[in-house]
Amino acid sequence: MTESEVDLESEQYEKHREAGAILAQVREETAERVEVGASHLEVAEWAEERIRELGGRPAFPVNISIDEEAAHATPSIGDETTFGEEMVNLDIGVHVDGWLADTAITVDLSGNPELAEASEQALEAAVDIIEPGIGTGEIGATIEEVIDGYGYNPVVNLTGHGLGHWEQHTAPNIPNRAVSQGTTLEVGDVVAIEPFATDGGGKVSEGASEEIFSLEREGTVRNRQAREALEQITEEFRTLPFATRWLETDRAEMALRRLKRNDIVHGYPVLKEDDGKLVSQKEHTIIITEDGCEVTTAE
Repeated sequence: MTESEVDLESEQYEKHREAGAILAQVREETAERVEVGASHLEVAEWAEERIRELGGRPAFPVNISIDEEAAHATPSIGDETTFGEEMVNLDIGVHVDGWLADTAITVDLSGNPELAEASEQALEAAVDIIEPGIGTGEIGATIEEVIDGYGYNPVVNLTGHGLGHWEQHTAPNIPNRAVSQGTTLEVGDVVAIEPFATDGGGKVSEGASEEIFSLEREGTVRNRQAREALEQITEEFRTLPFATRWLETDRAEMALRRLKRNDIVHGYPVLKEDDGKLVSQKEHTIIITEDGCEVTTAE
């Protein structure tokens, strides 16, 4: 599609913008609720309900990642975890009719404000240089330079990404470090830029915990609870990620185990740095415009 064929005022872009405006408000309101002693589950459920009140739908479960956790952590059914003096990453998504926005913010309760600032300033620097024709490798180099300047490492095996219709992660990947090969961004691209900074080595690995899933393929199952869960998944969430606690069937964990065993859904294990290390994150969704970019999730 050429630049002249991209109508940035079309319905899909207006829905991206609507999702972004809802998300910007919910991100700030949710961050204010993160304090020592507050409940993870109550904060997550409050944010997800607030999204609905404002006219959107959660694009994925609210991620609440603590200290060395970088992504894919969300409260379980009946979770009683509360916030301590920790580094807290909130990653939140909204969709309007399947058109998405994705954002993240670090709330530092751990006494390490510079680590939170590193990912925030890296994001600002990346957004400042984005325009049509820029290579994703150049964006990654800018992110890496800022985080290095703070004395930290970017998380190199997590990237920003495109946002599709009912698809949370599409091409292109936006690296958090300099790479020699990449993709050129064009007018009309909708992408999430999300620097992660760490005082660890800069690579995350999969942990044992898994509370977020998404539909892998269509299928059939005999078990009643698994059938009920699959019906809700296909009708309500489609291909977007969902939490175990979102399922309305009884014995939801068992239903998911059956669906996973049949390769109908797949899980997202929590991604973690080494124990004792910290990870910060900041993320915005942007639309590439003729003269630069538009941040849909700005305050």
